[in-house]
Amino acid sequence: MTAQSWFAEARLGIFVHWGISSVRGVALSRSSGPGEIAYQEYMEQLGGFTAVRYSADDWADLFARAGAGYAVMTAKQHDGVALWDSAATELSVVRATPAGRDLVRPFTRALRRRGLRVGLYFSYHDPGHRPDGAVGPSRQGASADARVRRRQVQELVGNYQPDLLWFDGAGGRGQERWAAQELPGLVPALGAGTVVIRCAGGDGDYATPELGIPVVPSDGPWELCYPLGEAQVRPSGAGRPSVGELVHVFAQTIAGGGNLLLRTSPREDGTILPEHADRLAGLGRWIRRNRDAVYAMAGLPYGYFEGPSTLSRDRRTLFLFCTRAPQHLIELRGLRNAVRRISVLSTGAEVSYRVAGGLPDWNIPRVIRIRPPASPGVLAVELDGELELHQETWMSE
Repeated sequence: MTAQSWFAEARLGIFVHWGISSVRGVALSRSSGPGEIAYQEYMEQLGGFTAVRYSADDWADLFARAGAGYAVMTAKQHDGVALWDSAATELSVVRATPAGRDLVRPFTRALRRRGLRVGLYFSYHDPGHRPDGAVGPSRQGASADARVRRRQVQELVGNYQPDLLWFDGAGGRGQERWAAQELPGLVPALGAGTVVIRCAGGDGDYATPELGIPVVPSDGPWELCYPLGEAQVRPSGAGRPSVGELVHVFAQTIAGGGNLLLRTSPREDGTILPEHADRLAGLGRWIRRNRDAVYAMAGLPYGYFEGPSTLSRDRRTLFLFCTRAPQHLIELRGLRNAVRRISVLSTGAEVSYRVAGGLPDWNIPRVIRIRPPASPGVLAVELDGELELHQETWMSE
């Protein structure tokens, strides 16, 4: 399977943002603005990172129940702390924290036992142990820092054979910027199915928008990074999307041909927040009920239906995502096909509809008005033949 095929068909991924920042729930900032902690204070979290309750098998079970096709672990964040025993630096959870062990290998093994693809995140940015924590090369020089990074990437590839490498933090200038032509020489062991994502000032193999779905999705595979909730230090309920909201974002993403990458931030002991686990489980239940629609092709272009949609592989069934209960009749416009039947996908219950307007002899399609389902769900519109759309555009003189 090629890189594009498995990635494009995955639909859902889980991004595990884990490291010493989980001790206080504060990430390392590149600025010194109000409320930001200094580098030395940030690094004091090394002493509190235990991973004492970390169970990669529990994680993998949860991700599989959520319907994920892959998961990505932060093997090294912007703080430079490696989650494996890197020979290139002393700054790893194995050598510098109470955790004292490789956390990446259990992750990769547990995912593969459940048939999930393995992704590893690697930040190219590194404060270089500078006392001020400023952005830039360490006192050893940019070339020495680059050698460390190259060696660490080679370790990740050689030791864990990831299916996906997610590079970040290379949006600077000169030697701070990730050189795209450098990558093939660094990772010669990558297989043909390996996906490489470079988030480097907008330059990369795949589009990776954050928080917001693009108005015009990418022509090729893309991935939306979206949080399950904010850091643990926020008040209860703050910034935490409901299962219904996640379903809505997921439907919009897959309808545009993308994957949804949901971010969770485990505690320092390795446990995932219960509310994150509940939301993942809820999304997984919805995916299982609507599997045919989730793993279909991208659906209708803008203007034919007011919400997300997908199309079956044989092009004979349209799936309409009604993720928010409509207050009016659902309209489906511009179809040349006759409709054979409309039903709720998860239950099979038939839904009433009527066909209005249109002049087929004049090549003007009718409008299909569908009675909305009692609760949010997916409608399966069975067509007479493969989907044919009316695409004529009226031009004013």
